[in-house]
Amino acid sequence: MRDAEKKQRREFEQERKRAEREISKKRRARNREYTFVSWFFVAVFMAMIGYLVYFNVVKSEDFINSPYNTRQDTFSDRVVRGQILSSEGEILAKTDVYDDGTEDRIYPYANIFSHVIGYDSNGKSGLESEANFQLLTSHEFFLNQMKNEFLGRKNMGDTVISTLSANLQTTAYNALGDRRGAVVAMEPSTGKILAMVSKPDFDPNSIEENWDWLVSDETNSSLLNRATQGQYPPGSTFKVVTALDYFRKHGSFNGYSYVCEGSITKEDHTIQCYNGTVHGQEDFYSAFASSCNCAFAQMGLDLGGGSLLETSEDLLFNKKLPLASYKKSTFSLNGKSGIPLTMQTSIGQGNTLVSPAHMAMITCAIANNGVLMKPYLIDRVVNNTGDQVDETAPEVYKRLMTKNEAVMLGELMKDVVEYGTASALSGQGYTAAGKTGSAEYDENGSSHSWFIGYSNVDDPDLAVAVIVEGGGTGSEAAVPIASQLFNAYYYN
Repeated sequence: MRDAEKKQRREFEQERKRAEREISKKRRARNREYTFVSWFFVAVFMAMIGYLVYFNVVKSEDFINSPYNTRQDTFSDRVVRGQILSSEGEILAKTDVYDDGTEDRIYPYANIFSHVIGYDSNGKSGLESEANFQLLTSHEFFLNQMKNEFLGRKNMGDTVISTLSANLQTTAYNALGDRRGAVVAMEPSTGKILAMVSKPDFDPNSIEENWDWLVSDETNSSLLNRATQGQYPPGSTFKVVTALDYFRKHGSFNGYSYVCEGSITKEDHTIQCYNGTVHGQEDFYSAFASSCNCAFAQMGLDLGGGSLLETSEDLLFNKKLPLASYKKSTFSLNGKSGIPLTMQTSIGQGNTLVSPAHMAMITCAIANNGVLMKPYLIDRVVNNTGDQVDETAPEVYKRLMTKNEAVMLGELMKDVVEYGTASALSGQGYTAAGKTGSAEYDENGSSHSWFIGYSNVDDPDLAVAVIVEGGGTGSEAAVPIASQLFNAYYYN
């Protein structure tokens, strides 16, 4: 009897322990759920804190500086818009304040800087938009700010000192004359934009009075910055891309041989060299220097559309460009493209479209051993007494090609100046390298005049891209403009 009771107690105790374990197991499972939910909300909370810190430190200025942000309007109630200066200290934009408190934005150079500096009424454009936050921010001495606030006076906004050279900008503007087109000049080693001209242009001093006419004038499109948003066939300037693709596939330009007969025909499609010129026996250097269309059309067929597409995208075709405002360059050739389109594309025709600013960046990369520096317009910001507030440090954007590839392309472009289509630039007090282009744009054979190049080839100083709409060959219109820019840089 006693043994039976002990057995019963043991079974009861075991059952109780099993029940406790089951309860404990359920409790732990429930605790895990609570713990998971708790940590989830902690993670969400920490992520929100992290994003708020990131937003305030990194992104807030971009949102404040957005032209769509109406908060900026409140800044102008308390701050007089600051000045924009050239790199030499010339005033490019300023605000005049009258006795009755009214203000006028004044542009002393009028049309000369119209697109790159932009305007500050009827919206904003150019540097007026890009530097809007800095211009409407005051770092005046804090006691003066307190005094002005107490007296109900506005504080003076900061001054933006641009990278633009008034000398080079004026030279480019005058050299382009009354022709349509664009000029871009940059410093390859830093990315500084030294000049940016687009024509037709406008006077930002009278933008309000002429606004309706400017926005409706489709004939001139004067508000369009052709330097960054223009879309042109690159013509023979694209041969630097074809040449780069060839070098990547063969590792050298040595051993190349082609006999030019003045034209080449494939599948009933004929491409001619300029004026039907017969170049005869050519190596790679002479084919590039004389801009032989036949040689490069055949080269494109040998390389194939897929290969050219890969190389062109390495040079930022179909890609984002490091500019505040731009039109993306397009390249549509691929491995399935037909022979006629491949031939045309290889010499810069076909469906390829590019902006002068993009061609200037490619030129900068060649001049800078393959590295593209991020282009910029703001050199530094100072307050109204000249104390520095901020400064832009040169920044690498991307390596577009190897150093060896850049050196080899530079050799080709040097030959173009020494004995090729840009020989008008030879024999100066500086050395130069470049590539001309004639980009046909209608069935009558009318062409835009192109030139890309840089000066002081051993240690490049200045890279330029020039296009003259309807200007003919590159040597006719674009090269003389580049020559004036180089001369202004070294001699003025």
